Amino acid sequence: MNRYQQLAQTIQVQIEQQVWRPGDKILSIRAASKSYAVSAATVLQAYQRLESEGWLIAKPQSGYFVASRLAHHHAKPALPTTVTSYHDQLYDYLKDSNQASIALGAAFPSPDLFPLALLNRHLASAGRKLPVESVLHSMPPGNESLRRSIAQRYLANGLTVSHQDIVITSGAMEALNLSLATLCKAGDTVVIESPAFYGARQAVERLGLNAIEVPVDPQSGLCLASFERALQSQPVTACWLMSRFQNPTGACLSDAGKQRVVELANQYHVAIIEDDVYAELGFAATSLKPFKYYDKQDRVLLCGSLSKSLCPGYRIGWVVNQGFNGQLQKQQMLSTLSGSAPVQQGIAHYLQHESYDNHLRKLRKTLQQRQADTIAMIRQYFPADITLHSAEGGYFVWLELADDIDCYSVYTQALADGISIAYGGLFASKPQYRHCMRLNVSLAPSEQLEQALRRIGLLLRQQATA
Repeated sequence: MNRYQQLAQTIQVQIEQQVWRPGDKILSIRAASKSYAVSAATVLQAYQRLESEGWLIAKPQSGYFVASRLAHHHAKPALPTTVTSYHDQLYDYLKDSNQASIALGAAFPSPDLFPLALLNRHLASAGRKLPVESVLHSMPPGNESLRRSIAQRYLANGLTVSHQDIVITSGAMEALNLSLATLCKAGDTVVIESPAFYGARQAVERLGLNAIEVPVDPQSGLCLASFERALQSQPVTACWLMSRFQNPTGACLSDAGKQRVVELANQYHVAIIEDDVYAELGFAATSLKPFKYYDKQDRVLLCGSLSKSLCPGYRIGWVVNQGFNGQLQKQQMLSTLSGSAPVQQGIAHYLQHESYDNHLRKLRKTLQQRQADTIAMIRQYFPADITLHSAEGGYFVWLELADDIDCYSVYTQALADGISIAYGGLFASKPQYRHCMRLNVSLAPSEQLEQALRRIGLLLRQQATA
């Protein structure tokens, strides 16, 4: 394939993904030549080819524009332009799944894994001692004792962090959303993963951003070659990425891969929003390093949380970054004002007076055993031709079924029986994961769980023979 054909194909994919929408003016020949590192003649040939195929329209003295009605017979139908389409789909899924009696689609671990009674005692004790003026001390950047405890944990794992680099947020989602809103404005282009955590997709649509989806391999993580091509293709403002126990696949990127991602971000002057909420849930004794570990230019905004490892529902998250710290505080002040002062004080009290590491050791051991127990039941009741991707941490498994299986149909049928799953369509803008599902494997083994997995397996077999 000639270079101009490759360039034409790249731009065609961007149009299909709605990076360029009907009526948009694309890069000028000179700007495209510089962006794609090709000659102006190559760009002109590519544009002329796309024009002949109905993708572009040339306007004299103005440049090239995306055709209002794509004439090419291979053009895929455009996604709905209203942001409510995916928002409504996600809202319905979260609402319905929350009401399921067996929540295999849940995004949080089973509540029985956490020391909630002990946490409540610390919360009550801290609340009784909380001075009235301390409410003001929990305004952005948040409770100082809590920030110090978080910084100390990072320091113990080889990451040089000051408590002054940390902004406490109301959970990880606020941390991630604040980071995205701080870095980007409507119309900017961001890189997200595919499949991606549905919160990333929702945030990108809500802020009016253009997304380039880069594939994630369930075994090796982010595709570095595709990531580099995405950064080369056009100006990118930020990336929303997970290097450890990626949601939904569970994949972990190698240390060399993480270092390469940071190098590319430096080369192309792109910020990285690191979604690192499963960092404490690795089964192995040695902890993996985040992108931030390799960040020497303060380009990574590291977002963490205690919701998956200690206190779901308490809404404690944070962002680690020095350069954007003030902007993050301002963004938070203008949106949610601050997190809960008593909750921050209570969690700080727990971290100072209890052994969080002892809790984590028990939690990891239990999660590993429950994963093994659930996988054994999946192997017993699901079709034999499934591909199951388990991780060495976290509490999700990613399943690939036969290509003709529609997991959304399985989801709707299972939901009628009080069982939820996370169907693949939640995790990408295109239907390539319709035959996939994410299952939560943190539930304790029980007859009810076994019956639920048997029911899902039956639905899968019925669909395969239909």
